[in-house]
Amino acid sequence: MKKIIILLLLLIPIKVNANELAKTSVSSILMEQSTGKVLYEKKSNEQLPPASMTKIMTLLLIMEALEKEKITLKDEVLITNNAASMGGSQVFLESGSKIKAEELLKSIAIASANDASVAMAEHIAGTNDEYVKKMNERCKELGCTSTNFMNVHGLDENNHYSSAKDMALITRELLKHEKILNYTSIYEEYLNKPDGTSTWMVNTNKLIKYYSGLDGLKTGFTNAAGYCLTATAVRNNMRLISVVMKSPTTKDRSNDTVELLNYGFSNFKLKIILDAKHDLGTIEILNGKKENVAIRLIENATNLENMNEEKKYTYNIITNKIKAPVRIGDVVGHLEIIENNKVINRVNITVKENINKANIWDLYIRNLNNILIGK
Repeated sequence: MKKIIILLLLLIPIKVNANELAKTSVSSILMEQSTGKVLYEKKSNEQLPPASMTKIMTLLLIMEALEKEKITLKDEVLITNNAASMGGSQVFLESGSKIKAEELLKSIAIASANDASVAMAEHIAGTNDEYVKKMNERCKELGCTSTNFMNVHGLDENNHYSSAKDMALITRELLKHEKILNYTSIYEEYLNKPDGTSTWMVNTNKLIKYYSGLDGLKTGFTNAAGYCLTATAVRNNMRLISVVMKSPTTKDRSNDTVELLNYGFSNFKLKIILDAKHDLGTIEILNGKKENVAIRLIENATNLENMNEEKKYTYNIITNKIKAPVRIGDVVGHLEIIENNKVINRVNITVKENINKANIWDLYIRNLNNILIGK
């Protein structure tokens, strides 16, 4: 009788020190996206040339302009001589032509196109320099301390630098715009141009094709920067962000990235304490068309745990006095997550529906009803 041996592959936690992961890269970091917690870092604040990882900030401002309806994906973007003349990675845009904003967005996300980056910068801010100014302003708002951008594309330039930690912070903000992953996850596609020609675009991030759950985000290379990669992957509802800077080869930056992500997924898990759909009750709206409105979390309340941990949590709901009008997304309070009598996180609360301000007639009817019921 034959014996059948079954091998079980387990995720065994990996113990590391600061020099054991991402060995070939000068600087690196691993961050959990929803909490922003750093799981591993090595020289993460060191100022280094970011090369085309610069475009993560370029993409962030594009997505924010779309969200604020300053531009649309259907906008016809004029390609200037300045944009068309960009060297390095490009999709060979023709000066004087017009390309839809969505096609340029794809070109940046997939092919790391410098010409498309400048074209979008000029379209949004009027000039390339003004866009760079906005990039640096946004950096400060995000708490970046080791970044200064001199251009939108990442070609080497004096005083153009960032750090692994700042790149992770910018990426975390960009990932709040989930639609960006629709573009960064594309491996190959054609850019069709007005003159009838097309450019074949292949994603510079080869791990998209080979690493399970990886759907972005941005590579980089110049002689000064070496090989860089900011990557993001999701497994079991946990999204990780890894950054490696100044690796000696493309193979090294991929291996270092895989090592970081494997470490994160094998050692940590994301615990959902309270789902964003959970009913939190109602709050009173002063001078609103409705006196009360249901509230919910803006996002899931979560905490990062070690793989073998099972923690217990409680929470408090704290709301503000709110006057109409109020809109979905407006912060009307926050939820405190408590572990061992200590607040470990706060998650903003919003309303479940828009409430307009009451007019005189609304208030008259409400007062009359209150009198009738003896309120």
